[in-house]
Amino acid sequence: MLELNKWFFVLAVNFLVLFFILNIVLFKPLLKIFTDREDTVKGALDAAKEMSSKREEGISRLNSELAESRSKAKEIFEALKAEGVNKQKEELSAAEKEAGAMIEQAKTQIRAEAEKARQALKADVDKFSDEIVGKLVKA
Repeated sequence: MLELNKWFFVLAVNFLVLFFILNIVLFKPLLKIFTDREDTVKGALDAAKEMSSKREEGISRLNSELAESRSKAKEIFEALKAEGVNKQKEELSAAEKEAGAMIEQAKTQIRAEAEKARQALKADVDKFSDEIVGKLVKA
């Protein structure tokens, strides 16, 4: 059976004093360290969540700006393409007009030179026919 003698009370007082000293020296500082660590981890997690949300917001803003830039670039490309086609048509039309004028000028020159050649040939034919007749009459 359990005896309640003086050592029981000494041990009980010793236990309570040791518990009080350990509470001040060990338990409270450890609890403070644990709560500080928990607060630090929670702060880091909150900061990470905030950074993640900012990153997502930045990515979505970047994607929208990229889509807007692509649409503007496509509009500019289409406008420049249409301008190029119009310029090509103008240049082709001008080249066709110039080529037509050159062809007409060449035809006119050919006709004039052909007429000169006919006149020269007629003069030569008349001259040759006079020579032939002169030779035939002499013979």
